[in-house]
Amino acid sequence: MLSDGRIVAVKKSQKVDEDDLEVFINEVVILSQINHRNVVKLLGCCLETEVPLLVYEFIPNDTLFQHIHNPTEEFPLTWEMRLRIATEVSLALSYLHSAASVPIYHRDIKSTNILLDDKYRAKVSDFGTSRSVSIDQTHLTTKVIGTFGYLDPEYFQSSQFTEKSDVYSFGVVMVELLTGQKAISSIRSQDQGKSLATNFLQSIEENSLLDILDARVLNECRKEEIMAIAQLARRCLYLNGKRRPTMKEVASELEAIQGSSVQDNLGDTKHHSIVDVSEVYDFASISGIICFDNIKTSTSSDADPLLSAKS
Repeated sequence: MLSDGRIVAVKKSQKVDEDDLEVFINEVVILSQINHRNVVKLLGCCLETEVPLLVYEFIPNDTLFQHIHNPTEEFPLTWEMRLRIATEVSLALSYLHSAASVPIYHRDIKSTNILLDDKYRAKVSDFGTSRSVSIDQTHLTTKVIGTFGYLDPEYFQSSQFTEKSDVYSFGVVMVELLTGQKAISSIRSQDQGKSLATNFLQSIEENSLLDILDARVLNECRKEEIMAIAQLARRCLYLNGKRRPTMKEVASELEAIQGSSVQDNLGDTKHHSIVDVSEVYDFASISGIICFDNIKTSTSSDADPLLSAKS
């Protein structure tokens, strides 16, 4: 607690070698360029102490990972919350890519790097490995940085990071929200593959998407919305990065889906006619992609990932 009564979070480097110091200084440089309600705020730093210290606004409600994979009965992650969180994160990434003073690539988007504040609004965090880049410049790195299960396969092969690499990682987070499963799981069969992204894409190809969805999503979400979100996630996960949408396009689509969902809920509550959701979001454009006919509904379980998530 600061002298003015504010609660803050202090991030302390565990080591003092040059690489760690560079990551901390880089986080200061990146966050000093960012002002967005869905990005965690850096309040100050101290690089003259024995180990570097960064001081952030305190975000009290843990990570998105915690709420997806270790939910509590007191505050379950409803479909409405999932959709809103996905939209908020997409808006933050869209801002980083196209509205910041220079484009910024996060490079490690995952559910453990998405914090939830006192009103359960999303806050993107952990910019230590992020990079700001010049317009039309792609970022080359000597070593691949990211988290297994979220890492863009194209980047893994080429070590060339573009804005579409963040799009891929965000696609995996969307699938986490849909399925309630971890990005990497040791209990999936060899045929399914340990990667959630691979399992998700395979389920779409085999018309068995409902088999892997989270029970709460199945109970609370309209099939049209499931189709819309699933198709958007599928496009984010294209192996060819050039075919993926931009984060600006992703955010625009999620806002449209969220808008139609809110209008539909208002109609259910107030029992009056509302605008046809097809006028808000063109569900017909994706309705042929995913078939829901003759699919059994089942719940799915998951286990600890092969690699423990980095906090």
